[in-house]
Amino acid sequence: LIAGLPVTMILLATWLWIYVVDGDIDIVQVMGTANRGVLLDPPLPLQDQRLRLAAGEEYNLLAELEPKWKILIVGGDHCAVDCEEALYYTRQIHTAMGKYQRRIERLYLLPAASVAQRRAAELAVEHPKLKVLYNAGPAQLDLGDVRADGVLPAYYLVDPRGWVMMYYRSGTDGKDVMADLKFLLKNSGG
Repeated sequence: LIAGLPVTMILLATWLWIYVVDGDIDIVQVMGTANRGVLLDPPLPLQDQRLRLAAGEEYNLLAELEPKWKILIVGGDHCAVDCEEALYYTRQIHTAMGKYQRRIERLYLLPAASVAQRRAAELAVEHPKLKVLYNAGPAQLDLGDVRADGVLPAYYLVDPRGWVMMYYRSGTDGKDVMADLKFLLKNSGG
């Protein structure tokens, strides 16, 4: 019995591994996930966009010495109540992250340079660490297809390599977002 227990465990683990690799068992669906946001499948490549800061200089997601996780808020020509709430909550979440603050960055993506310049001036005092961006390239990232129960998500989470990989619905508890961020920051190395 004592010798059989380790052998049985090894055989069960090997059997499980073979079935997962072959796709016969979807372990994520069976076990579930611990994230509180909604995972995008497939993730969307934000790093392929030609992003510029509101002042006009080029913004490269991957050029930082220390890669950062990003909270992305997508805005339109006018910032409605939902947009203002997303800006406020993401600022609060960023501040509450404590020692992890330096590894997180907030981005506000707008449709055009003129809108970005106007909004950057309006937000400079209330949101000093917010980077206001616009897409200067011909290819636009379409986040409009990503909907949470028919409503656009409040904000997105972008990994250090520039992939939009998760979103949060309006009204998501800030503690849930912080739990996801802490898990990702702790387990993403560095």
